[in-house]
Amino acid sequence: MGVLGQFRLDGKVAIVTGASRGIGESIARALAEAGAFVVVTGRKPGGCEAVATSIRQSGGQAASVATHMGEPVAIDALVQATVELCGGIDIVVNNAATSPVFGPLVDAGATAFQKIYDVNVRGPFLLANKAHPHLVARGGGSLIHISSIGGISPEPHLGLYSSSKAALISLSKAMALEWGRDNIRSNVICPGLVKTKFSQPLWDNDAIKESVVSHQPLSRVAEPEEIAPLALFLASAASSYCTGGVYTVDGGHTI
Repeated sequence: MGVLGQFRLDGKVAIVTGASRGIGESIARALAEAGAFVVVTGRKPGGCEAVATSIRQSGGQAASVATHMGEPVAIDALVQATVELCGGIDIVVNNAATSPVFGPLVDAGATAFQKIYDVNVRGPFLLANKAHPHLVARGGGSLIHISSIGGISPEPHLGLYSSSKAALISLSKAMALEWGRDNIRSNVICPGLVKTKFSQPLWDNDAIKESVVSHQPLSRVAEPEEIAPLALFLASAASSYCTGGVYTVDGGHTI
């Protein structure tokens, strides 16, 4: 197989969470373009189906399964539906996240803490665990967790979110350590500031945006499509010897 052929995902089945828009949508489209059957999942059925329909209209293979990643029963149903529909699972992209508070830690309550950790940490943990036997049955696979540069160094006013993303990095490394024997690879992508609806309060505020990008070598906000190629690499055979990695896509922010 040539180098470019290693990036093909023909015959593979991928679940992408938070895929109705933003980074998740871009990753879903990239994996489908490479040949994977993509299960597009997110909280809103209409948004998920719109992305899946668009992928199919472009010649790809996709289905939608609405899932709230903060609800364990919904995660179980997602895995079951994927296996029934596609026969197995090869790739899981844990992209869905929430950040309902912006401000000092002392102003954040227990409810916000629980919601953030339920979606950003417990959800990826449960989905990976539920997918594990199906990945093993297919001879291995790839887990890709979308963290943040805030998981490497806490972002101002995003303390709970940053801490949850740090936990996700550590969780991914633990999965890489324990599941390598099953030929399951687990890696993390840490984006910087990306122009999505999720992060709009940051990039749409001139003062915040300037404080973020002013010292970056690439002094601009990223587009969601700039994250997807790295996800494709980590999903494919091109990264067959990569596990436990933490990859930044941040315009040099963390230098």
